[in-house]
Amino acid sequence: MNEDLSWMLDSALEIPGALHAVLISADGLLMARTKDFDKDDADRVAAAMSGVQSLSRSLGFFCEDSSGRWRQTLVEFDGGWVFLISAGEGAYLGVSAEADVDMQDITFRMQQLVGQLGKVLVAPPRENLGVRS
Repeated sequence: MNEDLSWMLDSALEIPGALHAVLISADGLLMARTKDFDKDDADRVAAAMSGVQSLSRSLGFFCEDSSGRWRQTLVEFDGGWVFLISAGEGAYLGVSAEADVDMQDITFRMQQLVGQLGKVLVAPPRENLGVRS
C-alpha cells in the first residue's frame, strides 16, 4: 500500500457525508486508503470492488454500448452509497458516503482526485540502459 497517496484520498472526505476512500488495483489489491479506515476492512473492500467493477463492465452490452467502456458504478444501500470510478490504467477509486451526501459534489471531487492521482500513478517510460543493437 502506498502511504504517500493517503493524504490525497483524505481530500475526498472534505465533502460532507463522505466516509471512506480506497484506491485499488484492477486485480483487487489495496493501493491506498484514507487514514482513518482500518486496513483489514480496506483490503476486504478492495477485493469486493474489483469484483463489482468486473461485473459492471460486463454489462456494457445491456446499454447497447458497443465500446464496452465502463466509467463508473454506483451502489445504493439503506444507509448510504458506494461510488466506484476508473482512476487510470488498472486502478479504481472507491468512496463510501452517507445517504444524504450531495452526489454531484462527491462525483466532481472524485473526478478531480482521479486527475491528481493520474499524475502520480503514471510511471515514466523505461530508458534503454546499456542495451546495444
